[in-house]
Amino acid sequence: MVLRISNRDARRIWLSLQGLAETPTGPAAPRATIRKLGFVQLDSIQVLSRAHHHILWSRNQNYREPMLNTLLAEDRAVFEHFTHDASVLPIETYPYWRAQFARRKAKMDAKGWYADALTSCADLGIKDRITAEGALSTEAFDTKIEGPKEMWSRPPHKRALDYMWYAGELATCYRQSFKKFYNLPERVIPEAFRTHDIPRTDQIDWLCREAVARLGFATSGDIKRFWEAVDTPDVRAWVEASDLIPIEIQTANRDWIPMLATPNIEAQLDSAPAPTSRLRLLNPFDPVIRDRDRLSRLFGFDYRIEIFVPAAKRIWGYYVYPLLEGDRFVGRIECKADRKKGVLTVTQLWAEPGVRWTEARARKLDAELARMGRFIGTSDIQWMCQRPNAQTS
Repeated sequence: MVLRISNRDARRIWLSLQGLAETPTGPAAPRATIRKLGFVQLDSIQVLSRAHHHILWSRNQNYREPMLNTLLAEDRAVFEHFTHDASVLPIETYPYWRAQFARRKAKMDAKGWYADALTSCADLGIKDRITAEGALSTEAFDTKIEGPKEMWSRPPHKRALDYMWYAGELATCYRQSFKKFYNLPERVIPEAFRTHDIPRTDQIDWLCREAVARLGFATSGDIKRFWEAVDTPDVRAWVEASDLIPIEIQTANRDWIPMLATPNIEAQLDSAPAPTSRLRLLNPFDPVIRDRDRLSRLFGFDYRIEIFVPAAKRIWGYYVYPLLEGDRFVGRIECKADRKKGVLTVTQLWAEPGVRWTEARARKLDAELARMGRFIGTSDIQWMCQRPNAQTS
């Protein structure tokens, strides 16, 4: 008999593994949170708080924004690289990440996007300057875009820096106002992790196992998409040789779909706590939100970020935050902060179909907005739309 896991239990396991089951209180421990999640995505957009800070705050609301750069720049407890996007990862992951350095370099070489990057490196003396001067940002170099300026066009020095960063030849030393400073890996990555040589097959095995451990249940595609650091043939070969067992997960639509899980899945099912009933304002780049297909399958919540959609064609808004209450997405909210004025403004609120904005739910949202305000320094909450109450549905 194949084990069947109900939709409610599947959500309970997933939210527990992603750090959203427990009440987000207690001593702030961002390093432990990053280890638990595997990585935290970085993003430059700051509407309330940048994605990486918001994700960490959602797991522990005693987290404060300077803590992450302390882990990166002083403690060397995390490093930056590319998963599905720029991310911070636990430093313990570094020895298993060399396959990703080689993979990203090969992709750049094959596509020719950075064909002149090495020439630019030599012409600009990038490595020589960093060796002599220490950490440098892109502002230390001055080259211009050649040809038409398209959306993702980058001048030669930026492509050269990107190339060496993707290939692991440079490392992020620290950030200032989100501006990245590059340095030599031997000056950034602790020697024990930088010199630990692990065979490629063992790196792939570790990455796949750790992905499943954080997903709880998965398809081979889910495993690949978790890190985006292992190619599909390698994932499929690993799955075939693994001890994963077949199970079935019930979707939000009450369909049953095949998945894979580790042999201890029943123990995980028994031990995963019920999610807190607190209402949470999640970031669009939160790991629970990022895989839109998994989000829709488990929660019946269809979400797309519309920052690149022209304003006239948006269904919701530029930067809309999902609202999670317990194990259910109950709505989405558009709000923004003016930190200088200390004001958090709510511009739109939408309830999901079938969700009533009761007085109790409205109070929960008020409490979450107040907590976010304390986090980002906006004590004044202003509503530009109808405030939810017991009569709103």
